[in-house]
Amino acid sequence: MDAISVMTQLVRRLFLPVLVLLSQASLVWASPDRVALVVGMAEYRTITPLENTRNDAEDLAEVLTEIGFDVTLGIDLTEAELRNTMNDFAFRSETADLALIYFAGHGIEVQGENFLIPIDATPLTNLDVQRQSVSLKEMLDVVEKARVMRIVILDSCRDNPLGGSIDTDAVATAVAQATEQATRGAGGLAPANPDRGTLVAFAAKDGQVALDGTQGNSPYARALMEKMAKPGLEISLMFRQVRDAVLAETQNLQEPYTYGSLTGTPFYLSGGPESDVEVAAAEPAKSWSKLRPDQESQLLALADLGDTRSMLGLAYIRLNPEDPRFDPAQAVDFLERAVAKGSPEAQMELAKLYEQGIGVGVDHSRALELYQASADQGFADAINDLGFLHYNGGLGLRPNPGKALELFAKAADLRHPEAQFNYAALIDDGLIPGKGPSESAKYLYQALRSGSTDVLNLLLERPTMFTEETRRELQVQLQAFNFYEGTIDGDIGPGTKRGIRAAYGLD
Repeated sequence: MDAISVMTQLVRRLFLPVLVLLSQASLVWASPDRVALVVGMAEYRTITPLENTRNDAEDLAEVLTEIGFDVTLGIDLTEAELRNTMNDFAFRSETADLALIYFAGHGIEVQGENFLIPIDATPLTNLDVQRQSVSLKEMLDVVEKARVMRIVILDSCRDNPLGGSIDTDAVATAVAQATEQATRGAGGLAPANPDRGTLVAFAAKDGQVALDGTQGNSPYARALMEKMAKPGLEISLMFRQVRDAVLAETQNLQEPYTYGSLTGTPFYLSGGPESDVEVAAAEPAKSWSKLRPDQESQLLALADLGDTRSMLGLAYIRLNPEDPRFDPAQAVDFLERAVAKGSPEAQMELAKLYEQGIGVGVDHSRALELYQASADQGFADAINDLGFLHYNGGLGLRPNPGKALELFAKAADLRHPEAQFNYAALIDDGLIPGKGPSESAKYLYQALRSGSTDVLNLLLERPTMFTEETRRELQVQLQAFNFYEGTIDGDIGPGTKRGIRAAYGLD
């Protein structure tokens, strides 16, 4: 098939770039669900028990429930019980905006990797720890498919102080004596490096220990519960205030720390400045503009410390023409600072400004360079948009359908909802060698789980845009995950539509 024929086929069903950009808010925020897995390990069978971890878990679960989370609570779980609970939670988190895990208990670093210890572990060697525990990586895998934001909080910081053998009674004596408190660590956990859009929060910075506390809760859990229940506190600032509170209570002996980077959309655990729906559905510029003046000053302070998300938020505020602080040139300055620190989201936002001449002169060469830099870092939005640029021949590029297909495939595999749908359509049209109806249906199912309202509506209202073979395979996918029990006939009737809505997360 020649390039012109391919482009004609693409036009038939491919989302236009304008539609993609306009549908971002509804696409990302389609489901308001927030789910949390809270685990407290106290009654260890062969290693040192902990006093307050049960209280921490139970009390935090209550706070999370009060602010609107669907909470799964696990107390004193064996390894098998913990893994089963994690598997169930992973499936539920796929249709949630935010998936959060809190673990209070023993944690050990082995060869640079962090492991969380269940109550039935009998760790005598490093190999025992690796075989009998759950790694931080496995915890991150549990939440990785949440639609907007993923958070893993570890109130457990214990390393392996003796190398090849484990002595869980060997704690940081100097710290314990100084504070007259037990610790959950003896040297701390290893630094975390989560994927973009995921935040890992440690009760104590890597290399430090977390105190168990003498007031029924650990200092970290107490600060966390107080700050997360505070309405209108943006999540980055919330974790910053938790850090300051713990430092103050422990006389600078314990410094909480966060790793990773969240999306540039503001998020509030306990309700935004106005209604959750209004804030959630707004464009980033309008959302950030709702931030209270005192929180903007905190963003400015964090930006001065090099926090790129704060720079993004400040830039978005200055890109809102309805805000008295509207100043596109200043927005460019904030974005340039974030770009200098390697932020892929800032690279993409700055590319748009150079492309459109907002706050800076039109410079298509610079815009294309920034889109490419963002895509090179694996930023799915940039990869998808770069695919359209190669498809349409934008920003001085010659139309290159082959390159466009390659980029759409990459964005789809990074769980970009529009790219998943587009790639499913391309497969259904027979334009992707070696892939057929089964693969097309899998991408459609994944796009549903990713939270695309566009995909949901198209499958409910215009299912015949896909071949009967692909529709049959979609029913097979729905049936495999217990969303559909009817006949595999390719007829998208009431039963299949119920399954589609359930897979999306509506039922």
